[in-house]
Amino acid sequence: MNSSTSPQLMKAAILTAQHYPLVVTNIELPSELKYGQVLVKIFYSGICGSQLGEIDGAKGPDKYLPHLLGHEGSGIVEKCGEGVTVVKQGDHVALHWREGKGISAPTPNYLLNGQKVNAGQITTFNEYAIVSENRVTAIPHDIDLKLVPLYGCALTTAFGVVHNDAQLKAGESLVVFGSGGVGMVVVQAAALASAYPIVAIDINDFKLEQAKRCGATHVFNSLRENVGERIRSILSTGADAVVDTTGLKVIRELAYDLTSKEGRTIFVGVPKQGEKMSLDTLPLHFEKRITGSHGGSAKPQYDIPRLIRLQQQGILKVDHLISHVYPLEKINEAIQQVRTGDVVRCLIKMNHD
Repeated sequence: MNSSTSPQLMKAAILTAQHYPLVVTNIELPSELKYGQVLVKIFYSGICGSQLGEIDGAKGPDKYLPHLLGHEGSGIVEKCGEGVTVVKQGDHVALHWREGKGISAPTPNYLLNGQKVNAGQITTFNEYAIVSENRVTAIPHDIDLKLVPLYGCALTTAFGVVHNDAQLKAGESLVVFGSGGVGMVVVQAAALASAYPIVAIDINDFKLEQAKRCGATHVFNSLRENVGERIRSILSTGADAVVDTTGLKVIRELAYDLTSKEGRTIFVGVPKQGEKMSLDTLPLHFEKRITGSHGGSAKPQYDIPRLIRLQQQGILKVDHLISHVYPLEKINEAIQQVRTGDVVRCLIKMNHD
């Protein structure tokens, strides 16, 4: 297949400065694809806490500004560069930040008024994206593209947290702090694994109600209740697995304290750079374990088809995980909604004529 692409403009949301709104404007696509690159027409993108962290500078100063954002999406392959074999033109695909099968290609450079706009091996806050082959996985054509961004991060991460990081077994107990997109699916994955009890904690009643729908047996609002006391009243010796999706220091310490002597603490939420914790490490010399999760150690080329099969059979319910959809032009409103509102997963819809 010819790897050249015609120069074209597309609308994109650009991070030009940390702590400021994204700039939505037209930028120019590179004129040709490099070895291992795939041009995807993006239909939907999810908004993840990772993007909020990039905007807020959670990991420190950003040396790549200006650059594009987004790491979970859905689309259709427009063209493939040389060497690409995993997908072909016309394939419907899930875009994911975890490395999948295929080539790890060079990152593309877009242009804004002649100035370079950086991008990683995947971005999805743009109408078209040049991505690395190993960041796309083909999906059946009959799967609603609106649902597919969930497979790019929330679903694969959460199921990986439950099965790979926590290694949760039937009848074991699980506590999850944070009932956003990932936390909600952690609850659902734990329910499908026959865990009990499943305790969800958040500061938002809307999210806690959604967690009940996903299979939480107990929900607590930490603004109104002493969750440490409430959980110990249910699990006197602690939980078999405690998952934190918030990244907050006080919550991470509490999560570890609420884990049983032989249990597992899994940190999913990313803390601020340089923020330290205070832990009693003696139990780690015995059978207690603590780990940070990197996307649940998911393998997209294996996990996405597997989870899609569960969706097709009606075993995995995903529709209710999408609570809001915004056009790309209103992405800053969507980001604010994610920060403060009654949101499970918020999507950005591209406006393709």
